Amino acid sequence: MFIQTELTPNPNSLKFLPGKKVSNSGPYEITKKEDINNELVRNILSVNGVEGIFLGEDFISVNKNNSINWNDIKHIVISFINDFYSDGKEFVIDENLNEQKNDLNEIEQKIVKILDQKIRPAVARDGGDIKFKEFKNGVVKVELQGSCSGCPSSTMTLKQGVQNLLCHYLPEVKEVIAI
Repeated sequence: MFIQTELTPNPNSLKFLPGKKVSNSGPYEITKKEDINNELVRNILSVNGVEGIFLGEDFISVNKNNSINWNDIKHIVISFINDFYSDGKEFVIDENLNEQKNDLNEIEQKIVKILDQKIRPAVARDGGDIKFKEFKNGVVKVELQGSCSGCPSSTMTLKQGVQNLLCHYLPEVKEVIAI
């Protein structure tokens, strides 16, 4: 099995592409190995310097701290991914681990639709995700995950990309902030 890697705009995040399905239940971020009972995720989070993992449909983004060099840990992560899939496993996550929000008002539903259709695909290409948290008094609060979390260019992306797009389509939106 050949695991490809891709750089992301965040120098402390690397996107691993196993060429197989990763998540059958949507995007999911894990930062503490105690929070999940998954062998691959726990192994990767045990690597010195790894701070978080983001599982996309067909990729795994790994976030590390600044003091560790990718050359020191990349081969270890690739080895864990290879071992996991060579054991015959089809995907990393196959259960819905994310909370669902079904009680959204009309404007919140429109915000989520724009995020899902116009923004999340672009953010996923960079190894991350954006999740709607709340809308109050013209302010949309979102959570950045995966490679987007801690990315030096995420503030610019948030203001010039996400905020401009939401304000264009929804005059009720005045500002977008990350929490």
